[in-house]
Amino acid sequence: MLSRTADHLFWMSRYTERAENTARMLDVNYQTSLLPQSTAVAQLGWQGLLSISELLPAFRARYGDDAIHARNVLDFMVRDENNPSSIVSCLRAARENARAVRGALTTELWETQNQTWLELNRMLRGRNFERDPGEFFEWVKFRSHLSRGVAIGTMLQDESFHFYRMGTFLERADNTARLLDVKFHAVHSDFFGTASEQDQEYDFYHWSAILRSVSAFEVYRKVYRDVITPERVAELLIVRPDMPRSLAASLNELVNNLHAVANDHSHETLRRAGKLRADLQYARIDEILATGLHAFLTQFLDRVNELGGRISQDFLVPTS
Repeated sequence: MLSRTADHLFWMSRYTERAENTARMLDVNYQTSLLPQSTAVAQLGWQGLLSISELLPAFRARYGDDAIHARNVLDFMVRDENNPSSIVSCLRAARENARAVRGALTTELWETQNQTWLELNRMLRGRNFERDPGEFFEWVKFRSHLSRGVAIGTMLQDESFHFYRMGTFLERADNTARLLDVKFHAVHSDFFGTASEQDQEYDFYHWSAILRSVSAFEVYRKVYRDVITPERVAELLIVRPDMPRSLAASLNELVNNLHAVANDHSHETLRRAGKLRADLQYARIDEILATGLHAFLTQFLDRVNELGGRISQDFLVPTS
């Protein structure tokens, strides 16, 4: 298939997944901000959300150093068209990429992408977001689920489908790693030591929020049937292949789809992707935590970003 077509499919799915991930993080942060807490703690939560997407400098350039609070962050991350990672920018980019390869999509998938964009504009004009942010975020997640389901249910599982899936899971792996890295650093108490009762209560809501942001709260209860501990949260979201948004599950899907489109130029990319998957497959969470979670996740993000660059170089439109 044409590399330009593959490029549009790859980025259509990445932008759709990114919009969903942004909605998940905003929703959890918004719900958490409604709990009794100091202004300083609330501000740290919104600051951490901006850090996940590496948007803190851009936000401060627009709003100033002392403007990190719910209203500004929500506006910046939802409807700011100058922010390339805002929900409106992501869904617009997803729709434009879909329009560029209209002929490669099924009618159902194109109509789903197009309807999402049209309805988003209607909702923002009608101020639905301001009236009920939680309901709006649920809508964004639902439209992403719908797009993914329609693609799986209607697309021929050829190269177009595999590039679409690669974009989804590359973006998902990147987001889960960023979320873990920032949120683990946000805990005030030493989670390997003894915490006060107040710290334990804070930590419960903190770890619950992380799990809910990746739809893993019920999964955690089913798998561990015990209190929420940071070690098990890390294990669930890093090394368990049966958790849909874990790093291991994302790399499994990425490698499988990469295998399906491999060509004479992609041997090294496939080798590196396979090695990263193997590192996760045979990793132990106690070893990861002992050597440093931040260092592990930073290296993982570097390797995932390198894979994205190599996939573009091997298959897609070269970046200038």
